[in-house]
Amino acid sequence: MTQAQVARATIGAIAPFFVVSNVSRTVAFYCEKLGFEAMYKEPENDPFFAIVRRDNVMIFMKSVADIPPMPNSSRHPWIKWDTYLYVPDPDALAVEFEAANVTFCKPLGITSENLLGFEIADPDGYTLFFGRPN
Repeated sequence: MTQAQVARATIGAIAPFFVVSNVSRTVAFYCEKLGFEAMYKEPENDPFFAIVRRDNVMIFMKSVADIPPMPNSSRHPWIKWDTYLYVPDPDALAVEFEAANVTFCKPLGITSENLLGFEIADPDGYTLFFGRPN
């Protein structure tokens, strides 16, 4: 069989994996402020590992003794984002987050990369960009 004859398999999503300082606190932030749901926590009552999900986006998080969180910006200031979340309507999502009293690192606008979106930092300083090409 040639490569042209082989069906291309689908990749459904990608999920960043963050080392966090406190899984319960981070899950609460994503669920209460950003509208994610907790899909999995291990163990349930005092988790060291969790998965949160909203629509087709999942984020994995784990707390490990003596390994601190390391957002990209802590390595170098110009590496500002830890994840990019494609959002077809950033304006509507920004309104939703404003109503939930979410603090924005950068408000809705157009970036130097010509993306329309905004930035939010989670409790450990991981910066999430929500947006789309302008």
